[in-house]
Amino acid sequence: MLFQRPSAIPVSVGILPAAWRKHREALDDLVSEFPGLFGSNAAPRDYDAVYGTYVEGRHVDVWGCVWENIHTGREAIVTGHPYPTRESVRSIRPPKEDAGFPHGFMFLRITDLRGFEEAMVDFAEEPPELRLLIDSVLEYNLRQADLLLQKLGEPQLVYFGDDLGMQTSLPISPEKWRKWLKPCFAAIYRKFREAGHWVYMHTDGHILEIIPDLIDCGVNVVNPQVRANGIDNLARIAKGRVCIDLDLDRQMFPFCTPEDVDAHVREAVEKLGSPEGGLWLKAEIGDDVPLPICRAIFEALERYRFFFG
Repeated sequence: MLFQRPSAIPVSVGILPAAWRKHREALDDLVSEFPGLFGSNAAPRDYDAVYGTYVEGRHVDVWGCVWENIHTGREAIVTGHPYPTRESVRSIRPPKEDAGFPHGFMFLRITDLRGFEEAMVDFAEEPPELRLLIDSVLEYNLRQADLLLQKLGEPQLVYFGDDLGMQTSLPISPEKWRKWLKPCFAAIYRKFREAGHWVYMHTDGHILEIIPDLIDCGVNVVNPQVRANGIDNLARIAKGRVCIDLDLDRQMFPFCTPEDVDAHVREAVEKLGSPEGGLWLKAEIGDDVPLPICRAIFEALERYRFFFG
């Protein structure tokens, strides 16, 4: 992250609950072959232990958003929006309950509260209710920031997650994003940077146009999806300017060969890696990823984490 010529590329693997539920002991046996990635913890695992919005059913968060899940082990989506009309937004009040910074704390929170289509119309037409909505969400997040800062000790990397992009573009124009959302992220992240901490931001989707803006907001590590942004584009826009924790191609994993995986990870390291640092690699395993591809991912991460392009 600090570009201080690390001895290896930091790598990580996230295995979704649905994958554990499907593959069970077979996946555990495979994981045990790679202690360099997963450690050597031999504690028994409960393959059916699933919590929160990953459990099938309906869940209501502190804002009143209704989350619905039809497949235990995968994430839910918001199907119930508490402020579906502009008139309802006029009575919005941030919740008194403190929930920290869950995934989707700013932009996705706005779309969850209003519904995606209604939020897009708001950004297009810019009614006064949009300012009220954004200010309410920001007010709540600034309170969460102050509470979190009271708990943090020595300088550390603080995680944030908010998906800002779609498959091939931002959902709103970069100009709209800079006008309405950039000041929010800057205000939140500024608190942590001024206190001596570093900021990690996970953000799915196409975000190329606003990566420089995220850097301006104080992001030290950005976690982009490779398929939505492209390795060459990320190299051109972000390499050397911000640490990239590259989300390897989850859209490829269910359909590819082990050779595809090896070539993919090698290309990422060759084009985004540097002896100075600035590259991490992350792989997420869902229940649609076959076990031979899981093995190929683990092997490629171990193989190329010590190779700098």
